[in-house]
Amino acid sequence: MKTLKIIPFTVFTILFIFGCETKSNPITQKEDYNNYLEVKDNKSLTLAQKEIVFWQKKFDAAPNQITYLTQLANNYNTLFEYTGDIKNLHKAEDLLTKSNEAYDFSKVSTVRSLARNYISQHRFKEALELANKALAIGEGKKETQKLLFDVQMELGNYPEAVKNLNAIRDMNSFDYLIRLAKWNDHKGDLETAITFMEKAKGIAEKDDNKVLKIWSYSNLGDFYGHAGRIQESYDSYLKTLELDPNYSYALKGIAWIVFSKERNVNEANRIIDAIAATHNTPDFYLLKSQIAQFEGNKSKEIKNRNAYFSMMEKNNYGAMYNKYNALIYADDKQTAQKALEIAKIEVEHRPTADSYDLLAWSYLNVGENKKALEIAQNHVVGKSFEPKVQYHLAMIYSANNLPLKAKPIKEELLSSLYELGPNFEKKLNKL
Repeated sequence: MKTLKIIPFTVFTILFIFGCETKSNPITQKEDYNNYLEVKDNKSLTLAQKEIVFWQKKFDAAPNQITYLTQLANNYNTLFEYTGDIKNLHKAEDLLTKSNEAYDFSKVSTVRSLARNYISQHRFKEALELANKALAIGEGKKETQKLLFDVQMELGNYPEAVKNLNAIRDMNSFDYLIRLAKWNDHKGDLETAITFMEKAKGIAEKDDNKVLKIWSYSNLGDFYGHAGRIQESYDSYLKTLELDPNYSYALKGIAWIVFSKERNVNEANRIIDAIAATHNTPDFYLLKSQIAQFEGNKSKEIKNRNAYFSMMEKNNYGAMYNKYNALIYADDKQTAQKALEIAKIEVEHRPTADSYDLLAWSYLNVGENKKALEIAQNHVVGKSFEPKVQYHLAMIYSANNLPLKAKPIKEELLSSLYELGPNFEKKLNKL
């Protein structure tokens, strides 16, 4: 299951959202999405760039007008959304920090904006501190409770998250319904999560709110994929692109269907290369590395993985890719200790079941089987329903001579390979 994007930024989960069982009749058609691979202009990006010039001039002329900083930050956020350039997210942070300092952290909307920026950077504890600051101010309490729900879910503070969810209860509210969907997804009730997401979509369509329609279509594309409803997933991504031809997240979703369901590696690479020309982020290299692994092309697999790490070194992504770094390191005995070090940091910063799974998996890969089992039993079992987490559990059980516990997990995963991806078919058969 995928965590919902509570802000419009791409959060790098597309790599492991989908998988496939066997090669089947194609769902995708090139003519459906070809035009979106060749879009020459991005009106939203161009407008944001013009707005930055406009507001920067106004601020330079009147530096006491602090509201101009927020306008600038909003437009740098848009640049980040469409280009993936982390420098734009950091620029937005700098502007929001200056704005908050000028207001002495008394303007609740600006405090919340900085908190959401921190969420994008995976600085969740700092985001929580700001969210509590906003709550103490008191103004716009329900908006702050939405933010608190989002942050508490990221931190694994589920009782607190539910309190804030109940505080904003309104079955006619888009914001409430998407969070209710997220909560049910977390509990493993995908069918109910989809129902609430569809209700939220209905509200967005009734209000003819373009931003919310894009948001709901793209997230439903993910949810339908989890449920094995691939045609509906594909259709949802296409509906997203009809509204915003530059929405790279939807194109990545289609690329994954092409690779994972249809196993058309050439076409998947073609789509990825087209997106990366305008929206360049490290996860593209990981996806291309996965495709190369499936092809059995070891040199291309390593080349793309090295390109991923090279991009990580050149940019300050902070903790945003910690999970993926740890998973890569854990797969190689020579770097497994690095994975363990990262996993410990993740548990400290974000003590969720998924973080503990990363820790247990890392311990397994450095040869501490019993330690891995202890952590998994205490912090993971029954608390996360992600297929990759379940695969790790099965491997941990097998390593600790508990085949009866591993067998039902293996059988469950074999029946739902779509979420894991084609590279896991051989791994599961070896369990």
